[in-house]
Amino acid sequence: MDPDLIPESFPAPEFRGAQRRALSDIRDAFAAGNDIVLVRAPTGSGKSLLARAVAGAAATTDDVAPADATAAYYTTPQVSQLDDVAADPLLDDFNVIRGKSNYTCILNGETDTPVDRAPCARQAGFDCSVRHRCPYFSDRSIASNRAIAAMTLAYFMQTAGSEVFRKRDVVVIDEAHGLAEWAEMYATVELKPRTVPVWDDVGVPDVTTTADTVERTIRFAETLEGVCKRASDDLTGRPELTPEEAARRDRLQELRSELTWFVSDARDPESPTTWVVDQPDGEGGPITIKPLDPARYLHHTVWDRGNKFALLSATILNKAAFCRGVGLDPSNVALVDVEHTFPVENRPLYDVTRGKMTYEEREETLPKVAKALVRIAAAHPDEKGLVHCHSYAIQSELRTRLARFGLGGRVRAHDRQSRDAALESWKATDDPDVFLSVKMEEALDLAGDLCRWQVVCKAPYQNTNDSRVARRLEEGQWSWYRRTALRTVIQACGRVVRAPDDYGATYLADSSLVDLFDRTRGEMPAWFRDQVDRLSVPDLPDFEAAADAAASSRPGRSRGSPGSTSRTGRGSGGSGRRAGSAGRSGRAADGDESDGASDRGGSGSTSDGDGSDATSDHPLSDVWGDG
Repeated sequence: MDPDLIPESFPAPEFRGAQRRALSDIRDAFAAGNDIVLVRAPTGSGKSLLARAVAGAAATTDDVAPADATAAYYTTPQVSQLDDVAADPLLDDFNVIRGKSNYTCILNGETDTPVDRAPCARQAGFDCSVRHRCPYFSDRSIASNRAIAAMTLAYFMQTAGSEVFRKRDVVVIDEAHGLAEWAEMYATVELKPRTVPVWDDVGVPDVTTTADTVERTIRFAETLEGVCKRASDDLTGRPELTPEEAARRDRLQELRSELTWFVSDARDPESPTTWVVDQPDGEGGPITIKPLDPARYLHHTVWDRGNKFALLSATILNKAAFCRGVGLDPSNVALVDVEHTFPVENRPLYDVTRGKMTYEEREETLPKVAKALVRIAAAHPDEKGLVHCHSYAIQSELRTRLARFGLGGRVRAHDRQSRDAALESWKATDDPDVFLSVKMEEALDLAGDLCRWQVVCKAPYQNTNDSRVARRLEEGQWSWYRRTALRTVIQACGRVVRAPDDYGATYLADSSLVDLFDRTRGEMPAWFRDQVDRLSVPDLPDFEAAADAAASSRPGRSRGSPGSTSRTGRGSGGSGRRAGSAGRSGRAADGDESDGASDRGGSGSTSDGDGSDATSDHPLSDVWGDG
């Protein structure tokens, strides 16, 4: 890498905000000899453009010996983020490659077949006459031979050890704040009928009844791997497979790899990984094998893949804690802070808390939150709004209550299958509809009139019934627990203000959010702390009048956010009327300000951080995919 090339590799015709200074600081950090640089850049600061500038400084074949690494990788855990860079004309030299299942075979009679189920995957020795035009292999060839290959983090990890995507000089990871959690999720082994094709061929013991649960799980994993091998060998030996048989073969091979990795790591006395095992239904029931702090796994799939790394995020809140979680020595890692140039007046936080949204207290609190939503929607009569529901259970209850209050015609929602289509439909409409979302706190760009207000319904604490979370809390890692919730809130707050002249209001409905802010003030970036310091109580329309108006018609346009009185006594900077209350203390009659809560793609409901239902087996499952 030549750090001096970073500023001149910036792809935009001009700099915006603090980008020039950021590039100078990043260049200096690499020039000082750091192999890894964390770039803490606020939402909307143009992280993808900064990423392109860093990637552009990678060594070329003219710079180094033939055996040395050249070129760059750009990777992100967010599929939507990869879609955004693929569509950005300023990033047209990002050569995107996705997993095989995202491409369709072009052979006659196979045009509805994904490439991972095409004849080349089903027939032994199949010689494809159009492989040079195959969309997957074409994209793979281009990405592997060009200066910047772009892919999801899942695909990047899957290609560790690949002869096609070998070590490169520079690796840029965008939205890197959850790297440890994504690695944990990716390394998790789910053993259940849906994920184990030979489930009915093995007797599943109760692995949790003995003192050494992990050892008994290892022995079962070894047995299961042998069964999978025999079943896989049988399919591999056949001259031709059906698409269903090809899928079964691929899953058996993938499962064998997962089991082998687990057994190898768990038996390695020098491995830093701690494994935990869940089997809630006992003998015969599903088993989930989860790693804690999978630093060794990251070394193989990430850190061994490049010479220099730039990790970008708005929410790397604690450098030392982040480095520990991903297996890095903080003394060998530089941190670059990028200034936030969006006026704080354009991104106000409003306190509409009505109590706690824990499972135990939600029955009392949620009806009040629904009423508050009716009033908020009335304050934004012709502006689109987003509600971060946290779980599908909260989403369902809010949708029912809002319809009962007359707001049903303005409300949209989604389920796990329709989330992308429903989101795009809502974004495309000019109507001031309210979108009830689940797990959309990250990688969502709602610039301008796409959305002018949003509501955070619940403090997004992690699921305490998850054995990984429970284990950490048993060890006293409460700072980590609160930090991960704060990170999600900060990410959510960045969805609706995307440029210096953009504006959007964020309303906080769960009193545990205010408590979270009090407890994590020292972890906050300065620019977010400025927002919190201006937290205020808005002046909202009366509920009865708002409900009557919603039931009768959609009122006329009214731009801006409702006026308010600041929590600290200063005005919030929002336009409109001033509130009559005197700040947060004015909420005592309506809210509780006591202390807060001291399967990859799965669809089950479990308990979240304080006992409420979660949306899936892992809090990141809706954003994880092979891209």
